[in-house]
Amino acid sequence: MKEKEIERLNLLKQDEMSLYDNPNIQYICGIDEAGRGPLAGPVVVGAVIMPKDSFIEGVNDSKKVSEKKREKLYDLITEEAISYGVGIVDQNEIDEVNILNATKHAVTMAIEKLNVKPDLILVDALTNIDTKGIPYRSIIKGDAKEYSIAAASIIAKVTRDRMMYEWDQVFPQYGFAKHKGYGTAAHIAALKENGPCLLHRKSFIKNFI
Repeated sequence: MKEKEIERLNLLKQDEMSLYDNPNIQYICGIDEAGRGPLAGPVVVGAVIMPKDSFIEGVNDSKKVSEKKREKLYDLITEEAISYGVGIVDQNEIDEVNILNATKHAVTMAIEKLNVKPDLILVDALTNIDTKGIPYRSIIKGDAKEYSIAAASIIAKVTRDRMMYEWDQVFPQYGFAKHKGYGTAAHIAALKENGPCLLHRKSFIKNFI
């Protein structure tokens, strides 16, 4: 591992390591989401408890990691994790309750799927969430500041991307495998040509059709 990468990971873990000084904290869970902005598909939340001494090269905010590398990191993270869970809320609930509330629901779902109860949760930006009574800290741009949140961001992103690849087989005319449902020019053009499919968020596409 290169010296710069070791330094970056040390900085990423610095705050979390200090939290373990508290004798009441044994397990820290990182939480992040993928898919709040797309025009189609679910919002996905990853929750992960990594070992205190975890030090996986390349772990970073998923947006800063190539797709190929994210896939490899996903395998490393899920193999090493003490526990991880994923919450998925589909486009219908997003339309019904709005994207913010849908994301909060996915957070609770992800926490409920953990088979180890964390002592503290670190979450990227969200507040007023139901963590089932577990204390949490909301950290702005947490996926770039906290190791566990960065790991969770990769779980969420890879899980969602894999779902969108599967949906691309069902609806190839929209190009979901390429843009993952985000509002690219190609996606908007396909939407105007073909109209929406069941995967589209009606509340998001009303300005494009």
